Amino acid sequence: MTDREAIRAKVRQAVYRTLGLEPHLNPVPRRQLVTEHDLRDLPFGSDFQIPESSLLTPLARQVAMDRHITLRTTRSPASVVKTEAPRMSAPSAGGKAVAIGADHGGFKLKESLKGYLRELGHEVIDCGTNSTEAVDYPDFALAVAELVSQGRAVRGILVDGAGVGSCMVANKVPGVRAAMCYDQSTALNSREHNDANVLTLGAGLIGEALARQIVKTWLETPFGGGRHARRVEKIMQTERRFLRKP
Repeated sequence: MTDREAIRAKVRQAVYRTLGLEPHLNPVPRRQLVTEHDLRDLPFGSDFQIPESSLLTPLARQVAMDRHITLRTTRSPASVVKTEAPRMSAPSAGGKAVAIGADHGGFKLKESLKGYLRELGHEVIDCGTNSTEAVDYPDFALAVAELVSQGRAVRGILVDGAGVGSCMVANKVPGVRAAMCYDQSTALNSREHNDANVLTLGAGLIGEALARQIVKTWLETPFGGGRHARRVEKIMQTERRFLRKP
C-alpha cells in the first residue's frame, strides 16, 4: 500500500465513523471515497461525475465550491470521473450571464459596454449604478463579485475612474480573481495565465473603442491550464488559508 493509499484509507475510516458506519462491515462494496485530492487539479468550472454510492468529504465539497466545480451524481457505480472543458473560459451565445457594474465615473462606459456585450451574444446582469450621481464604488464591485463567486454569473466586469479600487474590492470576495486591464495584452495575459473571472476598467484612462477591444479579448481568451493551473491553485490556496472560519 502506497502512502497515498494509506492516507485515503485513514480518511475513509474517519468518514465512516462520522456517518455512523462501520468500515469493517463494508455496508456498500468498494464504496468510493471522493476527497479534495480528486478535485483540486480539475479545471475551474468543470463537471465532476460522482457514482451514486460515493462518499464526499467536507473538504472536497469546499474545494468544489471554491473552484466552481459542478458535482453530478451518476447512477452507474462503475462510472469513471470525467471532466468537461471549463465553461468559464469562453461563454457561448445564450450561455451564462456576464455581470457588469460601475460607479458614477464609469457609468457612461458601462452603458456602452452593456450593448456591446449583447452584440457579442452574452446575457447581461446590470448591477448599477444607474446615473452619474456620486456613489461609492465598493458597493457595486461587491455586487458583481458576489454574483461571480456564487456562480450566478460566469464573468464580471467593473468600471470606475481608474479600475484599481474596484479591483481591490472584488479580490476580497472568495473565489474571485479580478484583474485591472488597460490594453489587449493585459486582458489576454489575465485570462491565459491567471484565469481571471472579473475584469476591471478605468473609464478615465481608456476610451470606449479600446475598452471594447479589451472586453472582447478578455471574454474570448481561454485559460491556458498546464503550468498556469498549478499557479492559480496556489492563489486559491492562499485565499483559503486566510478565510475566516465560521
